[in-house]
Amino acid sequence: MKRKTTHKIRLTKDRRITASAVTLKQFLVIFVAVLFICGNYHIIYVTYWESAPDKQEALPGVMIGLILLASLVGAVLIGLLKGIYFDKPIKTIADAAQKVADGDFTVRIPPHRKDGKKDQIELLIEDFNTMTEELSSTETLKADFITNVSHEIKTPLSVIQSYATAIQDDDITPEERHEYGKTIVETSKKLTELVTNILKMNKLENQEILPRSTPFALDEQLRECVLSYEELWDKKNITLVGDDIDEVTVNCDRTLLELVWNNLISNAVKFTDGGGVITLTLKEEGDFAVVQITDTGCGMSPETTCHIFDKFYQGDTSHSTEGNGLGLALVSKVIALTGGEISVTSTIGVGTTITVKVKK
Repeated sequence: MKRKTTHKIRLTKDRRITASAVTLKQFLVIFVAVLFICGNYHIIYVTYWESAPDKQEALPGVMIGLILLASLVGAVLIGLLKGIYFDKPIKTIADAAQKVADGDFTVRIPPHRKDGKKDQIELLIEDFNTMTEELSSTETLKADFITNVSHEIKTPLSVIQSYATAIQDDDITPEERHEYGKTIVETSKKLTELVTNILKMNKLENQEILPRSTPFALDEQLRECVLSYEELWDKKNITLVGDDIDEVTVNCDRTLLELVWNNLISNAVKFTDGGGVITLTLKEEGDFAVVQITDTGCGMSPETTCHIFDKFYQGDTSHSTEGNGLGLALVSKVIALTGGEISVTSTIGVGTTITVKVKK
């Protein structure tokens, strides 16, 4: 027979609470009420006990009446205090919660206390406002995501439709037909890549892709990823420097990290002009393997740097046709999922350096 176990929940005081259990105003109200009752008791005592000994037999009845009066006054005072300090704010929170349930995430509850201190009710209001802010932000991101996805899918579909219609024209030359067909294939590949990235992002955000850590040589993986883009950087006459790569073994998800390096290297090649330089380094720093990818490309403004990991954000519109704005968002999500860190430094006209720290 299994023994039934019970788990005790320990209530700990929230350090954010700065208000006392009883306020001075509450104390004064109760004090005045008690003083009033005690004064009446003194009057009755003097009237029925000292001044009129013959009326002493009526004292018990008077005392019972006084006790009933005191109970009534106390109940009324407690009810008023409960209504002012508990029922009213709870009703306000309940009404606000109903609005949130109806889809209004702009609801904010003002502080109930006027002295700036915090009690349990104030903390509940503060946490409620934080919740609605997060819900509002999530709803905005959801709407933006749907809008961006619709736009990103609609654009290549329009291109494919236009060229597919044009290719059916009997008057076009074989060269034009070949060029139109090539455009359709390239655009369909970009559409496939977009859908694939959207699915990957969705799985990462919903924790459906969990890291599978296995030891492997990070330096070898970096070299393999660089060589896969050799045709592109060789075509642009870009010099790739990779002499400062140490032999480092990491215990991480190999597939997820490959996604990171492919995105970062392809971006470096994309944004570096012909004749530029891309430098790749790998060092060990404590418990981390540190990878730096530096290019001599167009660089970014501080505003762009702050948003490059946002979904669908493309700071350089001149290269907007070469990507879908999801690559760096995927990179950021993967690095966070594997417990690493990523940072960016960039100067317009000078270049960009992306530093990735991977736990060994």
